[in-house]
Amino acid sequence: MTYFAKPKLLRPDTPKNALGYTRRDYEGAISSLCAGCGHDSISAAVVQACFDLDIQPHRVAKLSGIGCSSKTPDYFLGNSHGFNTTHGRMPSVLTGAALANRDLIYLGVSGDGDSASIGIGQFAHAMRRGVNMTYIVENNGVYGLTKGQFSATADRGSKNKRGVVNSDSPIDLVALALQLGATYVARGFSGDKAQLIPLIKGALRHRGPAFIDVISPSVNFNNHAVSTKSYDYVREHNDAVNRLDFILPRDPVEAAYAPGELRRVVQHDGSVLLLRKLKTDYDPSDRVGAMNHLQERHALGEIVTGLLFVDSTAESMHAHLNTVEKPLNQLGDAYLCPGNAALDALNASLR
Repeated sequence: MTYFAKPKLLRPDTPKNALGYTRRDYEGAISSLCAGCGHDSISAAVVQACFDLDIQPHRVAKLSGIGCSSKTPDYFLGNSHGFNTTHGRMPSVLTGAALANRDLIYLGVSGDGDSASIGIGQFAHAMRRGVNMTYIVENNGVYGLTKGQFSATADRGSKNKRGVVNSDSPIDLVALALQLGATYVARGFSGDKAQLIPLIKGALRHRGPAFIDVISPSVNFNNHAVSTKSYDYVREHNDAVNRLDFILPRDPVEAAYAPGELRRVVQHDGSVLLLRKLKTDYDPSDRVGAMNHLQERHALGEIVTGLLFVDSTAESMHAHLNTVEKPLNQLGDAYLCPGNAALDALNASLR
């Protein structure tokens, strides 16, 4: 096996933030995702956001589940805390960590399969409980690790790489987050870092559940049966002495466009995304208005991007539960075991 390492030497004029860190200090391991994957652009946006906000890497706790998206925390903030949970269970593990230590900045990274299928119940309760976190879903509509089956966010009528048409209605995680009580809700596009970086920065500074759904195209969509560029076609028409499996590198799908503009984005397989960026005069303080706007644009086949809703007066789970400010592992026996009198008083308050 060949291992790659990033060079440790930096140019003397490498930019540093107020803490004296460079962007390299916020990076992680070299990505093993397909070349051109939109998830890598999201990782780069997280790196830039943390660099710009002068966040100390060791103050960040990054958690993820299972899937291509959940591998990405290994590719950023290599000097922060990290935990890779089982499939769909990231929100509950993050909630427990946040209750034990409120001093850390919690960043949850998930995918459309991890959050909209097996983990949808966990997603719902994290939103409604007001967990103080940034929750990013890297959404490509497929199960990338298991060869491209539809995920629960895939649009009805879309085709997978085998030509099968999806007949199920999609789950809109943004609409769910709005309905469940998230106090910072946004949608971004991995190919528009100019929009995505500020959205992540705002989420990291928000107090309460901040949710960002990031549309992130997969570079492997066009490996379908009728394509002459598919692996099966090449194998059937190639007289090779050995059999190698690889994914051809792709250019990242990028799109920079003005507020209020509709942009037609062609993906690698020829399918098209219609991205509509919110206008500058859009009111993000109206939760019901945000839900209506989403539905209106969805009926036109458009995907709305930008900060859809924010409650600047929101409180997090710690205020709701009146939790102690000091991390639990720093509390002494007198606090953790206050005695029978304190226990009796607590039981009496619950009767």
